[in-house]
Amino acid sequence: MRCFANASLSTSPSRRSLLEEEADVSSSDDSVLSHLFISETDSEYISSPSSNASFNAGPTLNCGRGNSLAVLSGHVGSVSCLALCGEFVLSASQGTDIRVWQQPDLRQFAKFGHGDGSVKALVAAGNRVFTAHQDSRIRVWKVSRSSENAFRLIATMPTTRDYLGKFMKQSNYVQTRRHHRRLWIEHADSISCLAVSNGFIYSGSWDKTLKIWRISDLKCLESIVAHDDAINAVVAHRGLVYSASADGKVKVWNKDNSSSFSWKHCLWSLLEGHKDVSLNSIVVCEDGRLVYAGESDGYVMGWEGDAECQKWKLICEVSAHAMAVLCLCSVGEFLCSGSADKSIRVWKREIGGGLSNLRVICGHEGPVKCLQASSPSVGEGFILYSGSLDKSLRVWWVPKDCDAENENDPYTIYKKDQKERHVIAVSV
Repeated sequence: MRCFANASLSTSPSRRSLLEEEADVSSSDDSVLSHLFISETDSEYISSPSSNASFNAGPTLNCGRGNSLAVLSGHVGSVSCLALCGEFVLSASQGTDIRVWQQPDLRQFAKFGHGDGSVKALVAAGNRVFTAHQDSRIRVWKVSRSSENAFRLIATMPTTRDYLGKFMKQSNYVQTRRHHRRLWIEHADSISCLAVSNGFIYSGSWDKTLKIWRISDLKCLESIVAHDDAINAVVAHRGLVYSASADGKVKVWNKDNSSSFSWKHCLWSLLEGHKDVSLNSIVVCEDGRLVYAGESDGYVMGWEGDAECQKWKLICEVSAHAMAVLCLCSVGEFLCSGSADKSIRVWKREIGGGLSNLRVICGHEGPVKCLQASSPSVGEGFILYSGSLDKSLRVWWVPKDCDAENENDPYTIYKKDQKERHVIAVSV
């Protein structure tokens, strides 16, 4: 069963951490591109977490078994987002530093980009790639293998046509801060996350708004003041839109049937995490009944919804990492979490939505900011891609034939009462 994920690694403007500030500063030195395949002699790339009696690291991947496939370097800044686009893996750091790696040998195929500041999110839809930037703009790239310029910039959103159609009317302006007004089609702060579904693009921003765009003409259709703090992640699935915020809430948005406009949305449901704790990432399972979110206190929260995904109950609450959970991704029955503690954890979803810790992956020298996973047609496992503040993209092979830890592991989640479908997490 597949899951759909989107994660932003930012905090709100009022809660920006040293991690975020460091991520937004580009290095003045150009790194040399290297393609390193790990062998048993490269044990420095696979390291255990710092020893801590209260922190159970779990089983680490053994590089001798070929689990660590490659380290791809060359980015001038922190790798802030990843996307899978057919045969390509896309990774981004700064605006002009979006790199394309061609599978299966993971050689660099192209480099493209535009603008200043970091790239916060990127998604692929058909032959187009959409990138969200710190300058509050979305850039649209056309992918063409027949052209020498394989990734060509074709538009910036909001488009000039959209501006011209709205700038004359005063009612199209909203106040974004004291003595400052903008068109409602504009984001007033960094765009932190993107999602694509059914011909629409959904963008979330530090300005607390969720905007809906139509792909066919790149027009902004709707802007919703969705949260009380920065929006960090957005997922669109089966007609519903899920937004996760630094205000500690996941909001579910549905089409407003009372509106004459088919694209209008209204609040459908509300899921709450820990009080005053930022939600940084979110995944929604294929049937839409299970939702998981990563928190800044190191917890992964899980909810199960009813058939209409309107009523939800908390089914999973696990202290997953020693520091903030920055990103989540899912493939099949497995969930992966990346953290500011520099580690990645692999979890297996149990019946009822509980999580069992399978293993921990170590090797990054900085916080893990983004994850993507793909399941190949052969082999009993999946490929995991991770981007980090250490400016590297790492590729891992994660086998499925590993047993879950037992109930004595503080990171193993198990059911206390099958009848009540209660999930217990042992805190560290």
